[in-house]
Amino acid sequence: MEQRIEQNLSPYRSFSRADWAALREDAPMTLTSDEVLRLRSLHDRLDIKEVEDIYLPLSRLLSLYVTATQRLFRAQERFLNVTDEKMPFIIGVAGSVAVGKSTTARVLQALLARWPNSPKVDLVTTDGFLFPNAVLEREGLMEKKGFPESYDLATLLRFLSDIKAGRRPARAPIYSHLIYDVVPNQWVEVDRPDILIVEGLNVLQTGRLPKDGKAIPFVSDFFDFSVYIDAEEDVLKSWYVDRFLTLRGTSFRDPKSYFHRYSELSDDEAVATAVSIWERINLVNLHENILPTRQRADLILKKSATHKIEKVSLRRL
Repeated sequence: MEQRIEQNLSPYRSFSRADWAALREDAPMTLTSDEVLRLRSLHDRLDIKEVEDIYLPLSRLLSLYVTATQRLFRAQERFLNVTDEKMPFIIGVAGSVAVGKSTTARVLQALLARWPNSPKVDLVTTDGFLFPNAVLEREGLMEKKGFPESYDLATLLRFLSDIKAGRRPARAPIYSHLIYDVVPNQWVEVDRPDILIVEGLNVLQTGRLPKDGKAIPFVSDFFDFSVYIDAEEDVLKSWYVDRFLTLRGTSFRDPKSYFHRYSELSDDEAVATAVSIWERINLVNLHENILPTRQRADLILKKSATHKIEKVSLRRL
């Protein structure tokens, strides 16, 4: 009885994979199989069938949201008797380490950019807004890298504010996964996109609200739509360990890699190291900061152990 009441009160409408796939209707497939393979991240199993069943219906839904948001923006302009710059539509993509956020963000970018009106679609990750390692080490935060406190939140919020206000160009710092650090004095310029996708672990984080009611902006305040990629904890752990083992034999072998010291580990040592990092850092971050934000997303994509999305939950309007 309690479970039925909770389901009835849920702010989400849930769909099976088959039911969601049927919502594609006439949304055209604009990506080839080779393009899909190039878009997927290490160890992700994305294929063209996944794009057809999951991402094409999502692309169709987003086209409706973008159109409706633009109409509302123009209606507000008329009401205020002002003329503003065009307002970019911002999409947030959140979820755990190793869940496949980057793949989802890249696929969405590719699909949205091929709508009939060819919108300008940019993608940034919040990795570039991490404090440099020197700062994290000084503040004793290297073991908390990826936690909310490890980000230069003020710079990230200023960037999003500039994007939303149509200021040009806005600059986002660049992060290198090879050296595991922000690249000094290098930026990517984001120049008035029609759509911006922001991907990161904690983009739906709110933090503690002030008791005096003062305005404190959150990253998600700038989002028009948000997606949370979800999977069970044991599945995420398995994916993380598998990825670590693959990187041990690939990018970790580069002498410039921050993790080069792991390249000579045996299989057993590598598994033990990956499990330790997962349980000491990533699992704690998931429990304390990432998973609690899941219910703030407009759309939740639940993955199975095969990487296939098995359930879609869309927030009711």
